[in-house]
Amino acid sequence: MPSKKAPNPIDIHVGSRVRLRRMMLGMSQEKLGEALGITFQQIQKYEKGTNRIGASRLQHIATILKVPVAFFFEDAPGTPEEAEGFGETQPTSYVVDFLSSSEGLSLNKAFVRIEDPKVRRRIVDLVRSLAGDDQ
Repeated sequence: MPSKKAPNPIDIHVGSRVRLRRMMLGMSQEKLGEALGITFQQIQKYEKGTNRIGASRLQHIATILKVPVAFFFEDAPGTPEEAEGFGETQPTSYVVDFLSSSEGLSLNKAFVRIEDPKVRRRIVDLVRSLAGDDQ
């Protein structure tokens, strides 16, 4: 019995960036699907990387989400910087995962509304302290 082919890492990355941007805008999968003329289930498959997003569809998604197409490929696995050994392997995957969560998105939105840089610095210090990061 043949096993299902695993999604391509680029498709997973692009899908996670679609999800990140959609959530940053507070847009539901259903609303994005309606704008594209497809079901929210198809959006779920795109966001998981299960289904590959074609070029014209990706351009349409970029227009709806108000970002350039290049946004979806930022920090993608196999980029020249990674291939040349700069930085960590998967340097921002945990950041994208965090920002794609409702807690991460909520925390980020609240944090950027704090105008005083000293207060923001103290919040970062507090979070590091709570996490046991003594850097």
